[in-house]
Amino acid sequence: MFARIRKSATIKTAPVMMLVSMLILAAVADIAAGQASGIREERSKSVTILSIIPSQAEPGMSVTLYGSGFSDATRVLLGALEAQTTVQGPKQLSFEIPDLAPGLYGLFVLREDGVVSKGYRFSVTPRTPVVSSLTPDKISACTPNGEREVHISGENFLKGSQVLVDGAVIKSRFESTESIYIHIPHIAGGLHAVQVKNPGGTLSSSLALFIDSKPEITSVIQGEDFVNYYNLIIEGRNLQSNSTIVVEGKSMIPASANPADREKVIYVDCNRIIYQRYPYDSAVKSFTLQVLNPNGESSSVVQVSAP
Repeated sequence: MFARIRKSATIKTAPVMMLVSMLILAAVADIAAGQASGIREERSKSVTILSIIPSQAEPGMSVTLYGSGFSDATRVLLGALEAQTTVQGPKQLSFEIPDLAPGLYGLFVLREDGVVSKGYRFSVTPRTPVVSSLTPDKISACTPNGEREVHISGENFLKGSQVLVDGAVIKSRFESTESIYIHIPHIAGGLHAVQVKNPGGTLSSSLALFIDSKPEITSVIQGEDFVNYYNLIIEGRNLQSNSTIVVEGKSMIPASANPADREKVIYVDCNRIIYQRYPYDSAVKSFTLQVLNPNGESSSVVQVSAP
């Protein structure tokens, strides 16, 4: 009787031992799985930069990073400075280039948990000047020197910035990063391209400056009367020292005399020419008068009533 009891106990012990072994194996598997999960989780915490667009930029421009592991509090470090950052999601963020001198800088992404991305070299380029307006943008060719100043408005101007007119450097006066003054030299009439060039070599787009060289007669006044001639004063704009005066089809230029009738033209300035007229009699007559400039431009024909 006792022997049978011991035999029965032995038979029941085997399944228990197998169950214990299975529980141990399951626990080991759970631990291994947990470790693997932890490794995957740890890897998922890394910050990766896959692309930088654009690959170089100037201060003030926006740059977009594409990658993984970004959080709402992720920051961008460019050199020793932290850039203003905007996170669009776990795979995209953008930042603004801070006010840095041109050169190569280390670019890093730093998450709030201390995880840092791999570093990249980023090129900060010189600022490009921007011209927005010219005041005035039209000047008469014969405008006096004191009235030939033009104001350039824009952005990103530097103390060493140069102003180019048709590619040639002219004298300029730096006022601020948004303001430069220039003095327009006496140049040919027509459209001229004005640009600003910064010390780093960056060049702005061009604005058009129009030099108006067309002569214009605004008035004709009878002046001083002498024994056998009188002065006819021609007032207007863009009158030149070598302009031709055409009276009833007869052409005359300043300082030249017509031996036949002694009439001549005296140039005073851009706004006045004196025509010395020798009339046959003192009766008022009607005749035409026009100014022609050497470049071929001409004023309107005006009708004059005088002796």
